[in-house]
Amino acid sequence: MRAKAFVVAFLAVVVPLVLSAQRSQGVDDDLGTGTFSILGYDPETNMIGAAVQSRVFSVGNGVLWAEAEVGAVATQAIVDVSYGPKGLALLRQGLAPKEIIKKLLDQDTDPGYRGQSWPKAGRQFAVMNAKGEFAAYTGPGATEWAGDKQGEHCTAQGNILAGPDVVARMVEAFEKPPIDANGRRKHIALRLVEALEGGQSAGGDKRGQQSAALIVVKKDAGVWLHNDVVLRLQVDDSEQPIQELRRLVERAVGGGGRRGGGPGGK
Repeated sequence: MRAKAFVVAFLAVVVPLVLSAQRSQGVDDDLGTGTFSILGYDPETNMIGAAVQSRVFSVGNGVLWAEAEVGAVATQAIVDVSYGPKGLALLRQGLAPKEIIKKLLDQDTDPGYRGQSWPKAGRQFAVMNAKGEFAAYTGPGATEWAGDKQGEHCTAQGNILAGPDVVARMVEAFEKPPIDANGRRKHIALRLVEALEGGQSAGGDKRGQQSAALIVVKKDAGVWLHNDVVLRLQVDDSEQPIQELRRLVERAVGGGGRRGGGPGGK
């Protein structure tokens, strides 16, 4: 019994120290969301979309938010998930993305998380309206490398990344002429996946891969009646989440522009 009690006491002391050391090095930290994401707009189809990849389980559970004829939000790093629905609500009110960035930060009371510090200086998020106008913010306390980069119709952002080339290649991939080998316009979902692939080719999340997610919206463009969600996909736990996300997207939209079984390519 004494030996058992000693083991229990030993584990009670050592395990928290090990976990603390891992977190200080950015290793296997399930609380932080070392993440790279992109918000994108297709001016020809008026579709808004977003995609994300991370070395955490089920990153799609809270990072991506989108609503047809409203816009999209990505919230990550020292994440406050409420930025998603709050951002959409402010978009509905007609605020510009830059105004929303400022308003959300001003309203953030920095309450901590389950009794620990969860500083808003580490927040990272991006906002895009239904016209494809966008703004992004990377807090000075986001775990390095952290930053964002914009293109004409997209904004890419990430933290705990291999370096700035991750977001640069995401933008480069999304902004390529959206025409496939057969001369057809690529569906925005495919372009979002290509952006994730571009980011991963530059090192991605420096801890590795685990999950990915994607959402595309447009009024009444999904399958079935009154469905504004063209695609909502999550790969929650995989050694190759971006590869699996591509498989799902290709199954849904094919290699070209039209979603199989529905009007999503309109």
